[in-house]
Amino acid sequence: MQITRKAIAAAALTAPTLLVLIVAPGAANAHGTMNNPPSRTMVCFSEGPENPKSAACKKAVELGGTQPLYDWNEVNLANAAGRHRELIPDGKLCSAGRDKYRAFDQARADWPATGMASGASFTFRYRATAPHKGSFDLYVTKDGYDPSKPLKWSDLESKPFLTQRDPALTDGAYTLQGKLPAKQGRHLIYAIWQRSDSPEAFYSCSDVAFGGGTTTPTTPATTPPTAAPTTAAPTTKPTTTASPTTKPTAAPTGAPPAQQPGGVALSAINAGAGVSPASVKVGRQVTVTAVCGGSTVRGVASNAFSPRRAVAPASTVAWTPSLKAVRAGTYPVVVYCQNGGQARAVLTVRA
Repeated sequence: MQITRKAIAAAALTAPTLLVLIVAPGAANAHGTMNNPPSRTMVCFSEGPENPKSAACKKAVELGGTQPLYDWNEVNLANAAGRHRELIPDGKLCSAGRDKYRAFDQARADWPATGMASGASFTFRYRATAPHKGSFDLYVTKDGYDPSKPLKWSDLESKPFLTQRDPALTDGAYTLQGKLPAKQGRHLIYAIWQRSDSPEAFYSCSDVAFGGGTTTPTTPATTPPTAAPTTAAPTTKPTTTASPTTKPTAAPTGAPPAQQPGGVALSAINAGAGVSPASVKVGRQVTVTAVCGGSTVRGVASNAFSPRRAVAPASTVAWTPSLKAVRAGTYPVVVYCQNGGQARAVLTVRA
C-alpha cells in the first residue's frame, strides 16, 4: 500500500521540513469485519464512538470504552489455525475470547439488526484492508435462538450455510454470493475468516431479522459518522492488537467509508505519517505530518502527546500540527483518515 504522488506533493507543500514519511507498519495486514450485514463492531462505530445512538452500543462503550469501536476491524486471533471452537469459549464468540471486545458479547435482544428476506439470494460484503488467501465460513443460529442468553457454539447450526474460498477483493471488500437460510425472526450470523497464508483468523457477529420481505440494511451501518472524535483523552488507552506481526496498533483505525445500496463504495486508502524530530525531550514540541491521499485527515493520536488526540481541520488532505510531548517512552504516532486509512510513525520521548 503506497502513498499517492498527490498526497506526497501535498505533504511537501505543507511540511517542507519533513524528515520521515512512511506508510504505516502493518497497514497492509489483513483486517476486516462483515460489512453487509454489518457486524456489531461496525454498527457501533458507525453510530459514532463518542456518542453512540443505540442502547446496546452505549452499553458497549460503557463496558469497554471507545477504543474497541475505533478498532472495529480487529476482532481476531493471531494463532487460530482453524482451532476456533477450541480457543474461543462459549459466551465469548463475538469477542473471539478477547477481553478488549467483551462488550460485544452482551446477551441482549436490542442489538441493531439488519432485515433479511428468508431464503433469498444475497450478496455478503466483508470489509478488508488487503487481499489474502483464505476461506470464509458463515453460520446462522438455530431455530429457537434466544439473543438474551450468551451465545454458545451449540447455538449455531452445525454446518455453515455459506463457505467460500479465496473470493476476490473488489473495492475494498470481499464479495460472497449465496442464499440466505430459511429462517424467521431474530437471528445472528457468525462469520469466520481463516487465512490460509497465516494462522490468523477474524470473527464477526451480525444481528439480523428474517422475514418474508426484501433485505434492508440496518440504519447505523449505512450512515457512518462525519464528525471527528473530540480532543478529549480516549475512554481507554490504546492497546496492542493481536496479529501475526508484533507491531502495535495503538490508536483509532478511522471510519468505514459510506455505503451504497447493495454494497460499499470505498476510496483508495493511502496514508502517511511523519514526525520531526523523531527523538525529543519531554516538554518539547513535535511536528507531525499527516497525509491522507484520496481522503481527508481526521486527526492524530498518540499517548506521547497532550492532548492524546488532535482533530484536524475540515477537508484537509495533509496536516502538520505541532504537539507537545509530555510522556517519556517510545510511542506510535497514528494518523487516521476519513476513509479508513491509517499510518504510523514512531516517536521517542526522553525524560
